[in-house]
Amino acid sequence: MEMLNERTERVLYSVVRSYISTNEPVGSRFITKAYSFNLSPATIRNIMADLEEFGFLAQPHTSAGRVPTDRGYRFYVDYISKRREAEDGLLESFIARLEAAREDLGGLLEMAARTLSERSKYLGLAAPMKSGKTTLNRMELFSYRGNYVAVMLLTDEGLIKHKLIRMDQALSPRTLRRISEYLNQEFSGYTIDEIRFKLIREMSREKALCDILISKAVRICREALTFPAGDIYISGFSDFIGLPDFSDRIGQIAGAIEDKHFMLKLLEQVGSESEDAPSVVIGSENPVREMRDLSMVVSAFKRGGKTAGTVGVIGPTRMDYPKAMAMVHGIAKIITEALAR
Repeated sequence: MEMLNERTERVLYSVVRSYISTNEPVGSRFITKAYSFNLSPATIRNIMADLEEFGFLAQPHTSAGRVPTDRGYRFYVDYISKRREAEDGLLESFIARLEAAREDLGGLLEMAARTLSERSKYLGLAAPMKSGKTTLNRMELFSYRGNYVAVMLLTDEGLIKHKLIRMDQALSPRTLRRISEYLNQEFSGYTIDEIRFKLIREMSREKALCDILISKAVRICREALTFPAGDIYISGFSDFIGLPDFSDRIGQIAGAIEDKHFMLKLLEQVGSESEDAPSVVIGSENPVREMRDLSMVVSAFKRGGKTAGTVGVIGPTRMDYPKAMAMVHGIAKIITEALAR
């Protein structure tokens, strides 16, 4: 930022870091004693006044010290983002738990959310990518208990989904094999959303052809690709709500967080911007009014070279950003490596 020189940046960094640590407005004397600037309190005070004028700091009361604004937090995050290092203890504990959950993506993500919340004391989040964005590799059909059909969907990302569909009558293994061959020929390589769009055309075509086999195939495919809104794993809610930052807005914030559809949409939006580094959304940068006192750190994990989901934390704007960024990035990296094995 052109308006800040190296000395001013160091003072701003120190103020933000001190406020995150103490949760108390920071004065010039405190900064002078805590950090080796070789500057007088008066000089520090003048620099802090300039930072307030630039919009990086605010003074809650005339006689009080200063606190960071969202712009100040953004500077802090950008300043430390290149010095991201994962906590060895966190990653070791997560890796130790990994073996039991590697073949179960849901269990893996639940464990990731719990590990993040336990170590950060913020809200831990984890979610797989929305089903509609995944690409179908293969669909297998099996007869099951009379007139049920068991469907196994394998995606290009390596994820497997299972579903039971009740038919009007039992279908023979030969019929199911012909149906699965037809579906794989028609839909392999398309995303789930694209397949749903194609099914609309197929429904018209099968009526015109009066082909019973195609009719059954279309019905099986349509029901097989109907999933719940999605899963999201949230951990540490009670500790998070107990933070002093939210004492007067617990109900409003709790309502937003408990809305899983809303949280999935938010994770997807933030996670789509996350490539090799965590995405950080700070306070007023959040488009959702209920979340503007919160900050969010999110990182994507991959499978087969494609984004398979996101992990992250939500906390107050007075968040320990270096720690949060290191944890989230480290956990995402470990999940990516685990899914590649």
